[in-house]
Amino acid sequence: MLVGAVRRIRPKFMTIATMFLGLAPILWSSGAGAEMMKRIAARMVGGLATTFLMELIVYRVLYERWKMRTFGGRKLGSRGRRTPTSADSAFCLS
Repeated sequence: MLVGAVRRIRPKFMTIATMFLGLAPILWSSGAGAEMMKRIAARMVGGLATTFLMELIVYRVLYERWKMRTFGGRKLGSRGRRTPTSADSAFCLS
């Protein structure tokens, strides 16, 4: 899970930084109609920051908690299958 977050942080950050740089002139403008556009741009910047934090931190934590609850705290193998335990080997026919 951590590897996915690390691989995803750069493209996500670059996208949000580009959008913020595009909205920055609107936030600091003072011409005609700037009052209304500042309100819109401020909400968009706040939404971008919230999305960044939610996707990279909160969703990962919620997924880990859900996974632990669904699979009873057992670790999953590389393909999503449950890793065998010593109790499982007692039921194997050999």
